[in-house]
Amino acid sequence: MNRTHHIGANELMLLQNGAAFFPQLCADIDAARHSVYLETYIYAADATGRMVAGAMQRAAARGVAVRLMLDGFGSSELPQEFVDELRDAGVEVQWFRREISPFTLRRDRMRRLRRMHRKLAAIDGEIAFVGGININDDIPTELGVVAPRLDYTVRVRGELAGEVRRVMQRLWEMVSWAAFSKRVKEEGLHLRRSRPAAGSKVQLVLRDNIRHRRDIERAYVNAIGAAQREVVIANAYFLPGRLFRRALKQAARRGVRVVLLLQGKIEYRLQHYATLALYDSLIRAGVEIYEYQPSFLHAKAAVVDDDWATVGSFNIDPFSLLLAREANLVVRDSAFVAELRGSLQVAIERDGRRVEFEHIGLITRLLSFVSYGLIRLTIGVLGFSRKH
Repeated sequence: MNRTHHIGANELMLLQNGAAFFPQLCADIDAARHSVYLETYIYAADATGRMVAGAMQRAAARGVAVRLMLDGFGSSELPQEFVDELRDAGVEVQWFRREISPFTLRRDRMRRLRRMHRKLAAIDGEIAFVGGININDDIPTELGVVAPRLDYTVRVRGELAGEVRRVMQRLWEMVSWAAFSKRVKEEGLHLRRSRPAAGSKVQLVLRDNIRHRRDIERAYVNAIGAAQREVVIANAYFLPGRLFRRALKQAARRGVRVVLLLQGKIEYRLQHYATLALYDSLIRAGVEIYEYQPSFLHAKAAVVDDDWATVGSFNIDPFSLLLAREANLVVRDSAFVAELRGSLQVAIERDGRRVEFEHIGLITRLLSFVSYGLIRLTIGVLGFSRKH
């Protein structure tokens, strides 16, 4: 790991887990000269959160503009005194939709459930990080797990880092505007962003609720549809819509090896059991399913054949598909794809348990179909399209 890949006008480095990511992030913040942007869904006031906070405070003290965007739901447990300490040190902090009404399902209030799930960083517009790692200790010892969550981030140095900063700056300005005028609605903003040149080997792909609702999902489905030999997907929360499931099954039926590495430990019971309801039809179509055992799986990564890979924040579930702001990196480079595939293959072979549907007990099957029905009912009540 930590190998540098030179791809066009960019240098990419694949970082696995917090042990590789957090020291590199802090080192780059410590070297910042002009600006630091950081977005995260979860920020915890633990040892990791304080380490990153220290780097941001040091940067602000030497005159660097430091801007931290926190999701109002994911980071809701962050103590106010922690935020005050950052602001007192000169770090600008903004919240994305801090007010949330979890008890209402009215469609005209659905925007309150839309979250900022991206995990991005941009330093001086020259270095960027795109991935799935939150700012918290990645060994969830409080849950009785002693191994780190499996997750990835990509460090980008070069042309694409400037685009990441522009994307983050636009969201910062939008939230600033909304905070200034409560009447501003996200849907009323006309946001533009630069698109990568046709054929670009490194692309930033976004998901939002305006112009890019299905961009990441479409990138996945198109890559799976073009697969000739192999599709390997590691995803923390897997509950895809019919279009996505159809693409996986069709690939397996035409002879492509389709492998899913999914959550093996129960973190959210309803979603866990709902995912089990999909196993039978996928396995019957020839899809191999493995459940990650040592810790919680938090990765959102995939490789297709030897020339397509993605790493980011996008889960293949209703939350990411329908509600959240997400960001993934799509890379078309054989060396990068080979490194990510090798890491995923180790996780599958060493730490995965293959699922055979006949080994799932009757009670578990019953729970799975009830859970899947409840989630489908919720999606229907919220008024989303049946294809999801």
